[in-house]
Amino acid sequence: MFTNKPTQAYRLLAVDDIPDNLFLLQTILEAEGFAVDVATSGSIALNKVKASPPDLILLDVMMPDMTGYEVTQRIRQDESLPAMPILLITAHDKASALQGLELGANDFISKPIDLNELLSRIRAYLQLEHTVDVELGGKTGNTVKATKHTWRATQNR
Repeated sequence: MFTNKPTQAYRLLAVDDIPDNLFLLQTILEAEGFAVDVATSGSIALNKVKASPPDLILLDVMMPDMTGYEVTQRIRQDESLPAMPILLITAHDKASALQGLELGANDFISKPIDLNELLSRIRAYLQLEHTVDVELGGKTGNTVKATKHTWRATQNR
């Protein structure tokens, strides 16, 4: 196991406008022990993030109502939300992925998705997030928010 926290305790949000893609992601991630919520649009994803922030977001870039870039930017601009890793999923070239990184995404996964790579990256980001919490001694409040905000800023450089 990669952290002391049981995998099931990690909540992921998968966002894609293609139901088959969401079903595949949800099935695989739940089989790995993650709790997975899904959203079929950027606006639904934003509502879910605001209502109950997940530990990590898997976000398709190309969606009709709002792109993954726009969703990422709105999440990062909302100071009331905790820091959470955002992994963009894209079929586009590296330059397009770099645009997402500049807007605040932590990483990108290229389509077609290599499931081993996806799981490795998810675990790496969750472990990093967990390490930040542990180093703070499980404190809550402004200190954690400020530290996670600093961590988020350093991840986007």
